[in-house]
Amino acid sequence: MKLYNGKELVIREYRSSDFSTIADLNQEQGWKNLADRPEETKAAWEQSPVRFIAEAEGEIIGYIRGLTDGFISLYVCEILVKKSWRKQGTGRALLNHAHSLYPAARLELLATGESYDFYEKEGYRMLYGFRKSNEN
Repeated sequence: MKLYNGKELVIREYRSSDFSTIADLNQEQGWKNLADRPEETKAAWEQSPVRFIAEAEGEIIGYIRGLTDGFISLYVCEILVKKSWRKQGTGRALLNHAHSLYPAARLELLATGESYDFYEKEGYRMLYGFRKSNEN
């Protein structure tokens, strides 16, 4: 697939050797919970059924990781595109790829305020949810 900037995008399965780059992307994004817990984050990647890498020009530029029952729900745990590669179609391609594997499932995710416009343009509707962790 071609990105809006004309570069070729490849979406492929996650490999264990990708994890150091994923950790770097998490750190760059400021996702402290993932960046500060590399062992748990890698274990989550290893056990997730939905885990894809986006590459352009031989560089990992994004990823998607999710969970699914295969029929009703596909929950996106994380989706991240490197800042310098945003607004080129990578996020859309990752979401569409994951959803194409489970077309009967509804796709659900949590989003930060800075990404609301993207999801609304893609046809997602806002729902309200809650999150609780053992950290606070």
